[in-house]
Amino acid sequence: MPRSLLIVEDEVIIRNSLAEFLTDEGYDVVTAGNVATALQHARQRDFQVAVCDVQLPDGDGLALLRRLQQLNPSVSGLIITAYATVENAVEAFQSGAFDYLVKPVIFDDLSNKLKRLFQYRELTIENQLLRRELARRDHSESMIGSSNALRAVQDAVRRVAVTNSNVLLVGESGTGKELFARTIHKWGPKQNESFVAVNCAVRPNEMLEAQIFGARAGAVPGVHDEINGSFRTAGTGTVYLDEVSQLPLSAQDKLLRAIEYEEFTPLGATKPLKMTARIIAATTRDLSVEVAEGRFQEDLFYRLDGMKIRIPPLRERLDDIPELVEFFIAKHGRAMGQRVTAATSETIRTLMSAPWKGNVRQLDNAIERAVMMCDGTQIRPNDLPPDLRGADQPLPDTDDLRSALRHYERLHILRVLSQWPDKREAAKRLKLGLSSLYRKIEELGIDL
Repeated sequence: MPRSLLIVEDEVIIRNSLAEFLTDEGYDVVTAGNVATALQHARQRDFQVAVCDVQLPDGDGLALLRRLQQLNPSVSGLIITAYATVENAVEAFQSGAFDYLVKPVIFDDLSNKLKRLFQYRELTIENQLLRRELARRDHSESMIGSSNALRAVQDAVRRVAVTNSNVLLVGESGTGKELFARTIHKWGPKQNESFVAVNCAVRPNEMLEAQIFGARAGAVPGVHDEINGSFRTAGTGTVYLDEVSQLPLSAQDKLLRAIEYEEFTPLGATKPLKMTARIIAATTRDLSVEVAEGRFQEDLFYRLDGMKIRIPPLRERLDDIPELVEFFIAKHGRAMGQRVTAATSETIRTLMSAPWKGNVRQLDNAIERAVMMCDGTQIRPNDLPPDLRGADQPLPDTDDLRSALRHYERLHILRVLSQWPDKREAAKRLKLGLSSLYRKIEELGIDL
């Protein structure tokens, strides 16, 4: 595809001559005569390079470059200046420019600097891809991201993984609890042993107990063969109990005994077997509430709750979305044989403004669909599922911190109210008094 350039120059003759020359050189060129027009173009599409004059009628070219890089962090900059001084050069580099040109612009000089810039971009992108690929070989999919919320979980996982302690993972559906469980196993002392996952929502109860603890031949109605069970299959490895809150009370008794006395008895057997597996349990429910309502054993709760890790929902780690998107694009692109390499900045902003009730699993599914629907090499908002496009409320394009905070505050309150229509519950979630919530609704002009 042609390399895309945005030329921002207020002098018409210079602007047109640069555009004509660079178009003949094979670049895809868009021009602007001022800051406002340049920002308008940048919101509509992504550019790889911006060539900006320092002196513009409605602003400063260096400040414009910083704004352009806020809209699209991957854009590179060349600055045009009338004065070649050390101070001007330093200021240009500090503003994120790759290089600068001195008026009158010499076409050969411009061409050479653009070629070097694109070579540098290609090397940088290749280096980033190689570094991330190497990092992914050493880390689980669950570890992709660099937000503070994820780093706290990563630190907890690293600390608990090197022990052989049982672990409880708590988090909403779709947050990747099993991926974190597999990471704990992989980083643990028994990483070469088996990892066996069990869904505790399986019915009937006898079959679930047989799946976990095993059963002698004929002990389960309709099953004539012996069942080894997860504890025996895992050996000294790890048994992952998904949705442990839905484990029947009879199975909870047996699990508690397995933890306390390190032994279990298969269905239909009389002699207990040695329990050597590590247990990692997971739940979307609050186990203390399940205990209070008589659905979960208190002793088992305390046994599991001692080493608990909370997996944050995606809405608490929005900064991880660009890296997750990149990972899922590569994953699904390889699987489908599609040449999709990235998502546009507008697409990323759309994704970062979505509520993500289905968390990382929903994001994974959305990118899988987008890769399938994408006609080019970059995912655009129209490639996303319709429900995400409808939820799009772009981040504010402003440097005014108070305006940005007001925008985000309104967006956040709208999200919480959409999930919790009851105002008292919404206020509780927002950690506001009910009267304060009503005042915010009025101040921010939220239409209920």
